[in-house]
Amino acid sequence: MVSRCARGDGSHLRLGHAPDDGRLWNVLRPENTAPAPGRPHQTVNRLRLAIVTCGFLGLSPFAPGTVGTLGGVALVWALRGTENFLLWTLLACGVLYVVGRSLGEWSEQYAGGKDPGFFVLDEVIGYLVTCLAWRGPSLLGLTLAFFVFRFFDIIKPPPARRMERLGGGDGILLDDVVAGLYGLGVMIVCQQLFLEPEHWFVQP
Repeated sequence: MVSRCARGDGSHLRLGHAPDDGRLWNVLRPENTAPAPGRPHQTVNRLRLAIVTCGFLGLSPFAPGTVGTLGGVALVWALRGTENFLLWTLLACGVLYVVGRSLGEWSEQYAGGKDPGFFVLDEVIGYLVTCLAWRGPSLLGLTLAFFVFRFFDIIKPPPARRMERLGGGDGILLDDVVAGLYGLGVMIVCQQLFLEPEHWFVQP
């Protein structure tokens, strides 16, 4: 037996058989979420979502910002053995910022709210900024940078809050850049005062 539900126009929908145009999703979607995109745009939107969530890390149901930062850890880990680590990391920050800024407004429209939690490119950039102190961080450096950056990203020291109010891509990204700069300062102090350089760097 196939159950049917009545629609407002008097027609019926078979349960379990969603129409291809996404209308059923529009009816059942949670309040305050963006409408389903048209079918021709689904592939493009999925690609955009994959980018801003750093390979869907930002869709984690638990602490998406923290999980998303792991994307930055993976990127720094991949770059740490390069001869020009600082240059490549700065280049990665620039490219990710341009991409994130261009997708900021779309992300807010898609989520139906400001600074959506699934957008984690800002965490990736902020973590990269925190790691700019080294020519190639060791596992110790990567780990400490993770906790230092997350601390400043959560407490949002000035002027991070003011940056958030800019709106759009800049508002999403710049507060994490500020957190990354605070983290960078802390890591430089730690590098100079507390640990020997060989404990911080990948050996050439």
